[in-house]
Amino acid sequence: MATREELGDFLASTERRAFKQAVFALRDDDSALDVVQDAMLKLSEHYGDRPAAELPLLFTRILQNSIHDFFRRQKVRNTWVTLLSSLSGNRDGDEDPLETLEALHGTEAAESAADQAERAQVIRIIEEEIKQLPARQRQAFLLRYWEDMDVAETAATMGCSEGSVKTHCSRATHALARALQARGITL
Repeated sequence: MATREELGDFLASTERRAFKQAVFALRDDDSALDVVQDAMLKLSEHYGDRPAAELPLLFTRILQNSIHDFFRRQKVRNTWVTLLSSLSGNRDGDEDPLETLEALHGTEAAESAADQAERAQVIRIIEEEIKQLPARQRQAFLLRYWEDMDVAETAATMGCSEGSVKTHCSRATHALARALQARGITL
């Protein structure tokens, strides 16, 4: 069972990486901070009694779910705001409310539908290819490059040597590069 100090140390050590990951996904510092804080609270409230070794993977799953929940809430909220805003305002019929809205630069809404579809397709292909990796390679790859852990942290989490982590990551990146090139994707 993790002590309060172990839980506190874990949260302190992971907060920066979790924030970077949330900012990358949400593209908004304030929302990312809220999501990370919610994930940390959920971990401490519901899983604080788990062994310290389980905390990194539990937190990763909680953070990912919190990010997905944020997008779901945002989608529902945006739907209602759009529907309600169409009920108010100018009623002369000459103005389309969708034509007056401008998307913020750098957001998904500012991209063309073709760009969004292409990006979604590439992400889906990358996820499929990651799923095809052997389990240890996939684990090392996700911990190193998605969770932004260093080699020593990854080795400790996986229970193997640092050399094994480097080997697994190298094999995973080469396999992914070959698979993506075979599908015509160059990054």
